[in-house]
Amino acid sequence: MAGLIESGRTVEIRTADDMRRLGVRLAARLRAGDLVLLRGALGAGKTTLVQGIGEGLDVRGPITSPTFVLARVHPALSGGPPLVHVDAYRLADWDDLETLDVEATLDEAVTVVEWGEGLVEGLADDRLEVRIEREASAPADGDDDTRIVTVTAVGERWRGFDAAAWLA
Repeated sequence: MAGLIESGRTVEIRTADDMRRLGVRLAARLRAGDLVLLRGALGAGKTTLVQGIGEGLDVRGPITSPTFVLARVHPALSGGPPLVHVDAYRLADWDDLETLDVEATLDEAVTVVEWGEGLVEGLADDRLEVRIEREASAPADGDDDTRIVTVTAVGERWRGFDAAAWLA
């Protein structure tokens, strides 16, 4: 059944290094054809998480925000799938997304999309949705790096994926 939400789990991440480690752990579960949708405000840690995913997939870097180029392909260094890192912030609609030709590499790469909420869900029935938020009690001065990360697995590909155990 397409669109079936299998599981969801929230975890607290205290540092940028912890966010990268979470990305490495996530990469261990990813394979060619997987779509990961990242949601979160500017500065939430989306690109930091992708850096960890890239490290875990062993792809060519450096991984930086693709804000101005919109999409970057990071080839695999050790036989795994490449990483396609997309920033959909400036994309207005499906036509804009199609110009990036993300669908052409979707089956052979791990595709991670920042700012794609409401736009890229149509690319695949199966996906991981990762929401990153600053902890509500964090001080306004920005000294607290604590983030709340929620991972939700959607679709048949993720049937049996226990996000609660994986993030524990």
